[in-house]
Amino acid sequence: MTALPLLSTLLATDFDWTFLIQGLTRWAHILSGITWIGLLYFFNLINMPTQGKLDGPTKKAVNPELLPRALWWFRWGAMSTVVFGLLSFYFVYIKGPYMREGGAEGPLSARALWIMIGMTLGLVMWFNVWFVIWPTQRTIIRATKEGQKPPEGAPERAKLFSRINFVLSGPMLLAMVAPSTGIGTDALSMAIGFGVSLVVIHLMLRASTKAGTSI
Repeated sequence: MTALPLLSTLLATDFDWTFLIQGLTRWAHILSGITWIGLLYFFNLINMPTQGKLDGPTKKAVNPELLPRALWWFRWGAMSTVVFGLLSFYFVYIKGPYMREGGAEGPLSARALWIMIGMTLGLVMWFNVWFVIWPTQRTIIRATKEGQKPPEGAPERAKLFSRINFVLSGPMLLAMVAPSTGIGTDALSMAIGFGVSLVVIHLMLRASTKAGTSI
């Protein structure tokens, strides 16, 4: 069967295209998120401690090759995560049944509240990537290529906002998975959940300076 008759046959059936589109959108959202957050953790847990031990000539040789590639996947991973995440929110919540409890006139559901908290944190992180971290890093990389000193305060600014995103990633990920874990939206449950996520992030950051330094 050639492609055109096969397509005509599929369109003529009762195949649930909406379900397929939703599934692929959520899959793309997860894949993009893994790319984005994986590189965020690479920068904070591996790259930053390593950069502090490299001398000038080594940084000039390595960083112009390493960082542009890593930052390309980093920023576009952030962009695609947000785009596919908003599409998933539209399909599952705006057009789906999970936005409110008991129908269109009911109160906001606990599931929707958690997702919207996660979305808000994710959008803050996306903004930091595209409008602070990437422009600052681009300036630093150009200066390194030209053998010049980066603008005053630029490395500290990039590090600060990368750290902010690293810290926010804990609560953001908790909020994204909370609807499927049964964590409540009462003040105590949310405080415990966010508190534990922040403690784990803190412990990871503390371990980053020593982890993997010996075999």
